Amino acid sequence: MDNLKNDVAIIKFIQYDEQYSGCITRVVGYAKIRSLINLIDVLDLDANPRSSKVGTVTNDIQDSIENTPDIFPFKTKGLLVASSEYEQLERHRYRLHFKDRQTEGILDGGHNALAIGLYVLRLAMDAANHPFPRSIKTWSDFKSAWYKFHELIDQYLKDTRKDEDDTESVTRLDVLVPIELLLPRDQNDSNCLDEFNSNLLDICNARNNNVQLTVSTKANKHGYFDAFKKLLSEQDPDVEKRIEWKTNDGGDIKAADVIALAWIPLSLLPSIPNKSGKPFEAPNPVQLYSSKAVCLNKFEQFMSLDSVSSQGKGYQRELSNPSVYSAFQIAVQLPRLYDHIYATFPRLYNKNGGSYGKINAVKSLNRRHNSHLAPYGHEQVEYLSPDGFITPLVYGLRALMTVEQPQKQNEYPRVVWSQDPLPWLDQHLASIIKRYVTIFTPWGYDPQKIGKSIGSYQNALDDYKLALAGIE
Repeated sequence: MDNLKNDVAIIKFIQYDEQYSGCITRVVGYAKIRSLINLIDVLDLDANPRSSKVGTVTNDIQDSIENTPDIFPFKTKGLLVASSEYEQLERHRYRLHFKDRQTEGILDGGHNALAIGLYVLRLAMDAANHPFPRSIKTWSDFKSAWYKFHELIDQYLKDTRKDEDDTESVTRLDVLVPIELLLPRDQNDSNCLDEFNSNLLDICNARNNNVQLTVSTKANKHGYFDAFKKLLSEQDPDVEKRIEWKTNDGGDIKAADVIALAWIPLSLLPSIPNKSGKPFEAPNPVQLYSSKAVCLNKFEQFMSLDSVSSQGKGYQRELSNPSVYSAFQIAVQLPRLYDHIYATFPRLYNKNGGSYGKINAVKSLNRRHNSHLAPYGHEQVEYLSPDGFITPLVYGLRALMTVEQPQKQNEYPRVVWSQDPLPWLDQHLASIIKRYVTIFTPWGYDPQKIGKSIGSYQNALDDYKLALAGIE
């Protein structure tokens, strides 16, 4: 399997033409499905803005290959592939070296690549009388099966090449697929290479505009999540693995959920000017609950500022602001703190004389779901709770954060905890909740109204401050 995971693939064109514009060479033509097996061996969809998943689209593509092979190349856009290093070989072949998987590879046509791969895998497994795995739902599932059963694919390739009289089996792998290959016009010119790489994301975005790229997908491609992801994987790898950083990536936690929480410490930072020179405006507390898309949008804008990130390779940017890094160090702890408050809230609510399970919103939510799991860590909890009840309490953790001012010339302000949050919550959360729930009655126990009221967030913050002052 290891020999499949290299950086080199060869594409053999049947018909092709080379075109040039600026620093980009475009090779347009057709390749047989059998010629794309090596490409699927080597590549994942790292460079594609979206991951692909099995569904109606991939099923229709496979049906089209099977039932209308002659016109299939006219029914599909095929694959758009980019490589910054290549060799032009004899017999219409290009050897492609994929040096940066985040930038190069399959830029568009991820569902075509998945459908073609599934089609080949199914042919090989049917020929070997091996049952096709039913568990394949995503590109990642497919690649695991592709590697696992690659010996069957190799054997099928050999058999179809040997058996020239079996027209059907040969034809199936000889169906033509449109291929568009983007290459640097002069790969020995560093300026040309830089321009080539920097243009790839714009090309990606334009080619994928039939399904508008989500903000999280674009932010992920720019590298805006990278520092946050790295810190989260060190702090809480189980949670990090379950986040859908780009569309169809398979995670059950949306990137917007954790990025909204990140604005709690980020909003404490000293004013950072936006691109017009005015102070950058963080989302208001209500938007942490009601407008997570706004939080994500603002995060993308914030991370693009030159005072926050610097240009990396190609179109990617790297976090360069130590103060923002310190806020991320706090932010990656918030999903588990959210879960802690989420799990504890019903018990402390009842301890103060309430009957949490009888609240209509709580009763309705728990009736709709059989499993009762905390949102991020997925630990078992007694009750599922509406986010509108919990988010203001999580925002209140802001009271436990402070900005440490620099003591030396080359140091930067840092966001730090003034208290170790978990033991502090264990000691004081009961009194905080006792005061906090007094807002429930005026809002009719409606989590939507509580979550969308700025007063809920201010009250929760004040409740934390009273506990910090020793007033229980």
